Amino acid sequence: MTLKIAIVLGSTRPGRNGEAVAKWANDIAARRDDAEFELVDIADFKLPHLDEIVPPAMGQYSQDHTLAWAEKVASFDGYLFVTPEYNHSTSGALKNAIDFVYAEWNNKAAGFVSYGSVGGTRAVEHLRLIMSELQVATVRSQVALSLYTDFVSVSGVVEFRPAEHHRNALDTTLDQLVSWSRALRTVRTGA
Repeated sequence: MTLKIAIVLGSTRPGRNGEAVAKWANDIAARRDDAEFELVDIADFKLPHLDEIVPPAMGQYSQDHTLAWAEKVASFDGYLFVTPEYNHSTSGALKNAIDFVYAEWNNKAAGFVSYGSVGGTRAVEHLRLIMSELQVATVRSQVALSLYTDFVSVSGVVEFRPAEHHRNALDTTLDQLVSWSRALRTVRTGA
């Protein structure tokens, strides 16, 4: 059975840099033959601020948008989160999307591609803590993109131009993510 990995675009802000980053990661991942990758844009789910009455850990979702999001999250073996860094953390939209469901994340793996003034590394540190509470194993390798060196303004339009070493970091991150996702599948299936 083919591994399924979501590349989760974790920003909903108009004009977001994350869209170009997520497409870059998805294009590179799509060339691999060890997993099936899908770009998942949290903006497409139009999740309001968490509006479930029962805590997500109970698994008693009542809202249609929660049920759709839960089904999507559950369909994957692992996740590559593409996150901006806002105020030394991840985006509120991504945190909210993560908080909507619980069991659907459990016993899976996650990797990270971040961007910000210092590469988004503080956002990833927060996400690692959040993921551990959801029983998600995070891989060590990550991609940290700088707003100062990996994005350039051309005629007033910001373009994403990652340095070559980021491709190597992404390959390593994906290698680790696929490996851990495969291993954790055995935990979920009891094999």
